[in-house]
Amino acid sequence: MAMVNSLLSDFGRLTVGNQCLTRAHTVITATQDDHRILELMDRTGYSMIQQNGQRKYGGPPPGWEGEAPPRGCEVFVGRIPRDCYEDELVPIFEEMGKIYELRLMMDFSGANRGYAFVMYTSKGDAQRAVKEMNNYEIRKGRFLGVCQSVDNCRLFVGGIPKSKTKEEIREEMEKVTEGVVDVIVYPSANDKSKNRGFAFVEYDSHRAAAMARRKLIPGRIQLWGHQIAVDWAEPENEVDEDIMKTVRRS
Repeated sequence: MAMVNSLLSDFGRLTVGNQCLTRAHTVITATQDDHRILELMDRTGYSMIQQNGQRKYGGPPPGWEGEAPPRGCEVFVGRIPRDCYEDELVPIFEEMGKIYELRLMMDFSGANRGYAFVMYTSKGDAQRAVKEMNNYEIRKGRFLGVCQSVDNCRLFVGGIPKSKTKEEIREEMEKVTEGVVDVIVYPSANDKSKNRGFAFVEYDSHRAAAMARRKLIPGRIQLWGHQIAVDWAEPENEVDEDIMKTVRRS
């Protein structure tokens, strides 16, 4: 807490909430080198916010107008040291091109979860990052794993009461998650008026699907009083298996 108070005196616009430091729309956990993070933000003008287990740098960047970059502009970064943050990651990844946003996955202790997603403003920059940053030695003996991000937007949701209709399932999913665009339900072979106990839920972006998956982790939320099972609807074969083992623990 002494560090928090010290920072508050240094940065008058900072306030404390939920054990975090907040500066305008920026949230920084107080367990890291906050001065380095703030210096990065001052240099680049990017905002930062932490929510739902991830910390987002940018998205959009300063002065950005129009839609977010299309599919193919995002890369997955694995094998990140757990005490490595944006002040180390941004400088090396911005050398590949203009960053639209960087999303660093965080745990409750304030450490990162070992992986992040970097979205560039162009596909060419993302391809360059995969080519030049994969196996980059970020610290002595510590090599990053970088590959194209897989834009999976569909979740499998099991444990659904068989009496629920497509409309009821969609309504319930829209209550607890954001970005739902469709629900796919298959009728039971024995009774066409009932579903098979599962559904596929389509979201408007991979990010929305990933956030829904995290929120619906078993034990956190029940639907209609039932425990549910949630996972990606399709195997993410394009991504290296060692890296995906890290993602699946998210």
